[in-house]
Amino acid sequence: MIGLHLIGDLTGCRCDPQLLLDGERFRAKCLDMVAASGLTTMDATFHQFEGSGFTGTVVLAESHLAIHTWPERQGLTLDVYVCNYSADNSAKARSLFDQLVGYFQPTEIAKHEVERGGHLLMEPLNDSTGFYIRAGRQIGEWQTRFQKMQIYETPHYGKLFRLDGFNMTSEKEEFVYHENLIHPALTAHAAPKKALIIGGGDGGSSEEALKHPSLESLTMVEIDPDVIEVAKEHFGAIHNGVFDNPKLVVRVDDGMKFVRETQERFDLIALDLNDPVGPAAALYSLQFFQQLRTALAPGGALTLHLGSPVAQPQRVAELAQRLNSVFRIVRVYTMYIPLYGSLWSMAVCSDKLDPKAFTADEIDRRIEQRKLQELRFYNGETHEGVFALPNYVRELVIPARLKQPTRGRRLGVVRAAAK
Repeated sequence: MIGLHLIGDLTGCRCDPQLLLDGERFRAKCLDMVAASGLTTMDATFHQFEGSGFTGTVVLAESHLAIHTWPERQGLTLDVYVCNYSADNSAKARSLFDQLVGYFQPTEIAKHEVERGGHLLMEPLNDSTGFYIRAGRQIGEWQTRFQKMQIYETPHYGKLFRLDGFNMTSEKEEFVYHENLIHPALTAHAAPKKALIIGGGDGGSSEEALKHPSLESLTMVEIDPDVIEVAKEHFGAIHNGVFDNPKLVVRVDDGMKFVRETQERFDLIALDLNDPVGPAAALYSLQFFQQLRTALAPGGALTLHLGSPVAQPQRVAELAQRLNSVFRIVRVYTMYIPLYGSLWSMAVCSDKLDPKAFTADEIDRRIEQRKLQELRFYNGETHEGVFALPNYVRELVIPARLKQPTRGRRLGVVRAAAK
């Protein structure tokens, strides 16, 4: 049911203490407040607890009001709910809530507003923090062999794709993730010809990679065929028809198995994957990173996301350390990803290619020469900018042996000793 739910904990009330004790006195005042707010009382019941507070319920034509007082704590709880199906009663509910606050005069208010009638998509970043996105309706939900998929329509991001309860991509902001995963490495490469994407079944990273005209072939290895089918049906705004591009070869297979068995060598390998937990953890292992290094052509690069240095600093630090033990050059970079609700980190890893060595002007010239189209995030300045790491991120990802006094050093270098 469409509506607004107001929930409040009021403490430190400065009103006459008797007001928290006398339920009958409050009943008459409460009904006056209801009428003043424009809501309609259908019934009211108040119960007085001997020597203590009271509990009251007012049945409204629009829904209800409930109150419980705690005189010994100088506080009370409020619950106001209005249905907004035939008319928007939100302003009336807020007016009633504000009148109640004014009556009891609390020094502290913990208030929550919950809009009912939609889907509140919670996105945990760790055990103690996260954020939410409100969705209007669920388009579909499927349990595949590997994971649970959900698609929602949202007012802010358009169609949104979730896997196992986590946001993966959306129509209106996918470019932030996909452009940053692909272009810093591919643009820095002089003439990339072959690329491999592990995962990426939505097609967004493939579409970005194939904007580079020198690329002759791109292999996508996605383990879950249902992800590809859902993307084809629902997320054309993300892949822009890339599945029909003759340069793209789609293989439904285990990415680890493919890398282990392939004899091909790639100028770019991009891991477009879930977070490194559960079954996906093996794709971020030291052993797999070593196998990926072997699958790179001379001058080739691996790109992947590391997670949030704000919410998961230990994870970012461990992955950076692991990558530095395999590759000669590891460039960690950061950007804010709206759908993930946090600063996010990625890395370009190579034995020869150093994307941080390029200036903004050099990157802009390559973008122009390659006629890269429809870039909504990436340009020369953002290329330089994402590699400019805040100090707290540098502390996470730079090996201790490479840290120097701040004065006089060039910031942002993440380079392990040559093998």
